[in-house]
Amino acid sequence: MTIDAIDKKILRLLQEDAHLTLKDISNKINLSLTPVHDRVKRLEKEGIIEKYVSILNKKKLGMHLTVYCQVTLVKQTHDVSEGFNASILNMPEVVECNFVSGNFDYLLKVVLPDMDSYHHFHQQKLSVLPEVSLINSFFSIAAVKTTTVLPIK
Repeated sequence: MTIDAIDKKILRLLQEDAHLTLKDISNKINLSLTPVHDRVKRLEKEGIIEKYVSILNKKKLGMHLTVYCQVTLVKQTHDVSEGFNASILNMPEVVECNFVSGNFDYLLKVVLPDMDSYHHFHQQKLSVLPEVSLINSFFSIAAVKTTTVLPIK
């Protein structure tokens, strides 16, 4: 799978605005419509472009609290991890979950309306999982940078 400079230009444009039409892209990179279409389809087929999404304003939707949770499991075994993973996939409040190295096992990003909602999530959903041993929570005061744009060189 080779990505050349033109593919990178297309990817940069689509990361900034997924609503760009193929015609818009072709005008911006000075390439005719058919090659742009073929390149975008190839990038999609190869899985470089996974999907197109809309980024929503959390605060305008009443989601005023972002919490990062460090989760330590009871044991670091495959079965315990798989059980935890399956549970997390069914929690819409968790917008990101990463298995990490270090002093804890998982780092979660949780988005909720308020502290009461987080308290309920913590007590009724996360801490009751049999795989969970310890949870450390960190509350975001302000987002300095939030992006989905990858640094394509």
